[in-house]
Amino acid sequence: MDFKVFDVIASGLEAERIRLNTIASNLANIESYKKNGKPYKRLEPVFRAMVNEETFKNGIAKVKVEKIVQSSYPVVKVYDPSNPMADKDGYVEKPNVNIVKEMTDLITASRIYQANLNALNLNRDLILKTLEMWR
Repeated sequence: MDFKVFDVIASGLEAERIRLNTIASNLANIESYKKNGKPYKRLEPVFRAMVNEETFKNGIAKVKVEKIVQSSYPVVKVYDPSNPMADKDGYVEKPNVNIVKEMTDLITASRIYQANLNALNLNRDLILKTLEMWR
C-alpha cells in the first residue's frame, strides 16, 4: 500500500498553515510602522511544487513554501499634514495591506486547508475500510 498521498496532503496543510499565519501577520500590522518610521510591508508566501521524475509520472507533487517575501504593491500615501510622520508635502505612507484582499485570501486559504483535511480523512477512512475487509 502506498502512503505517499499522506505526504502530499501534509505538505499542503503545512503550506496553507504558513499562508494563514502570513495573513494573520498582515492583518495584525495593518496600521504598523517600523522603528525607522517606514510602513509595514505586506508579506506573501512563495509556493513551489516539488516535482521530480517520479512525481511528474504520477501527476502528483508536494508543495513547499520556498520563502516569504515583501509584497511589491506600493505603499499608500494619504494626505494628513497634522500627522507627525507626514513628509514635507503633508503625506503619510500607510502600509500596503488591503483588508479586503487579506480577508479574501483568508477565506481561500481556510477552504484549501479544509479540503486537505477532508482528503486526509477520506484516505484514512479508505485504509480503515480496507483493513476491515481483511479481517
